Amino acid sequence: MEEKRFRKNVDLLDWYDALVFALAALVLIFAFCARIVVVDGHSMEPTLHEQDRLLVQSTFYKPQRGDVVVVDGYINYGKPLVKRVIAMGGDTVDIDAEQGIVYVNGEALDEPYTAEPTYTEGNIGFPLTVPEGQLFLMGDNRQHSTDSRFVSVGLIDERDILGKVLWRIFPLNAFGRIK
Repeated sequence: MEEKRFRKNVDLLDWYDALVFALAALVLIFAFCARIVVVDGHSMEPTLHEQDRLLVQSTFYKPQRGDVVVVDGYINYGKPLVKRVIAMGGDTVDIDAEQGIVYVNGEALDEPYTAEPTYTEGNIGFPLTVPEGQLFLMGDNRQHSTDSRFVSVGLIDERDILGKVLWRIFPLNAFGRIK
């Protein structure tokens, strides 16, 4: 009888150890490798919607054109932003607001992810050459996005990027990889 009780306590301790290890691993992963971010606003529709929960890769990430990224809330705008990288350091951006076309380095972007063409230039001058170490970001819902076209956001320092959006994890019916 004593041996049975002893074995039961050992099994309970094994479960406890496994639980503590799993929680420690999750804390380390979310502290250093990934984050969960909530979308605030409609600027990324139709790709992302308000209150979507996103899994963001926050380590070993170098921004690339076309990536959906999260910008740290400490920039001039004052809150975290979820936007798409349009241009990087050395690129020249131009917007033809009459035709709704964005050009990077003289080539029109193919943007199937946008809600509608880009008919708003914002309040900065184009063409604009992006300085090294900076990014030009735009929302996918161009007519309803405050982004790098506006002085209130402006160009974003690469160091202010929290990471790349990998997956939408909530709502569950929209779970999936973000491109």
